[in-house]
Amino acid sequence: MTTGRVYLTVIEQERNLAYGGKCVEVVPHIPEEIIKRIKNAAQANKAQVTIVEIGGTVGEYQNLLFLEAAREMKLRNPNDVLFVLVSYLPIPANVGEMKTKPTQFASRTLNSTGIQADFIVCRGEQPIDAPRRHKLAISCGLSPDAVVSAPDMPSIYEVPVLLEQDGFDNKLLKKLGIRPRSRGMKPWRAFVGKIRNAKRPVKIAVVGKYFATGDFTLKDSYISVIESVKHAAWFHNRKPELTWIDSTVYEKNPKRVKELAAYDGVLVPGGFGGRGIEGIITAIRFAREKKIPFFGLCYGMQLACVELARHAAKLRGAHTIEINPKTPHPIIIANPFQQENIQKNRYGGTMRLGAYPCRLASGTRARAAYGAAMISERHRHRYEFNNDYRAALEKAGLVFSGEYTKQPLIEIVELKNHPWFVGVQFHPEFKSRPLRPHPLFREFIRAATRRA
Repeated sequence: MTTGRVYLTVIEQERNLAYGGKCVEVVPHIPEEIIKRIKNAAQANKAQVTIVEIGGTVGEYQNLLFLEAAREMKLRNPNDVLFVLVSYLPIPANVGEMKTKPTQFASRTLNSTGIQADFIVCRGEQPIDAPRRHKLAISCGLSPDAVVSAPDMPSIYEVPVLLEQDGFDNKLLKKLGIRPRSRGMKPWRAFVGKIRNAKRPVKIAVVGKYFATGDFTLKDSYISVIESVKHAAWFHNRKPELTWIDSTVYEKNPKRVKELAAYDGVLVPGGFGGRGIEGIITAIRFAREKKIPFFGLCYGMQLACVELARHAAKLRGAHTIEINPKTPHPIIIANPFQQENIQKNRYGGTMRLGAYPCRLASGTRARAAYGAAMISERHRHRYEFNNDYRAALEKAGLVFSGEYTKQPLIEIVELKNHPWFVGVQFHPEFKSRPLRPHPLFREFIRAATRRA
């Protein structure tokens, strides 16, 4: 739920006279819209408890209206709303002592918005000890058992087990007036056991364009993709070893692409814009020609089609019009059903967003992976494969294995005579779950383990 979307809804409602001519203001109407959306989400999912994360740091301007909405919810339903403050307790290397002052300050800053935390979850390199737990309890107006320790763990998937051991789940239920009951965490504990016991590695190169940020690597740019790979690797009892490769490296020095031969699989996630694109195409070509399992997501699928058009179908200058509007062979074009909006720079509603049904062709890798003829996947893109080049790429070995059911839009492509070469227009990473890895990620990793 983004601020922009909330504001847009309120403005549209005001223009449609939904407020009966009243003066519409930021407060209370924006918080009221936020509250309405939270309640709608709870009702739609028939949820007994709804967990809402307000991102960022307390005191940031961007989250003030969300905090105001939360304050009003507590005011209206004092017994049904709880606040959990997650705070980091640093241990300065030269001091060697866990410091509680930043968390005390965060708690008081939260108080300044009219919110009192019911629990504080203490993140840190080490568990919080009794003296600091007591200090935080007194300083922040809590009982000591409301100060919850959450030290660093080898995997984030071990955190639920840690919190359960501390009784955090039952503390929350008790505070909400819900009778504590245990359904057991046996499946989750078994999952954590697989993570701990996975010894044999599967090495995946993730070739993307959003990793570099100054002197650091921003892994979280593709966090959903990375976790999906992990889910699938653990399913196969493998230890995932991911290497993040900035595609601009292969643009500057194409010979370095040979390093991909050391990996069991190559994955290209989504993106927009032209930076690093030729480097990605170089990586895709290497994976195709050297028979390395390849998985392309959204932009990764589009660029796989461009690469195949250039080097297998011999269509010189083939490209996506997103990068080169004057390409002689526009393999990827603007959504033909949004062409007029794009030409008039009305980009607001030109993306294909949300879930769309897809029909899978029989005898394909996609059909075998899903075990079904019809699927539904989530999208977020503006450009589509150009069906004028379908015959040319089929002749070059490409299989169009998934298609939108209501319009001739390509959703999945595969390559014949390759261990695993699949590109999808949608984002399967949005539907992967720890105990249920996405079928396509599962089969991609299966192919990678065979190479390993």
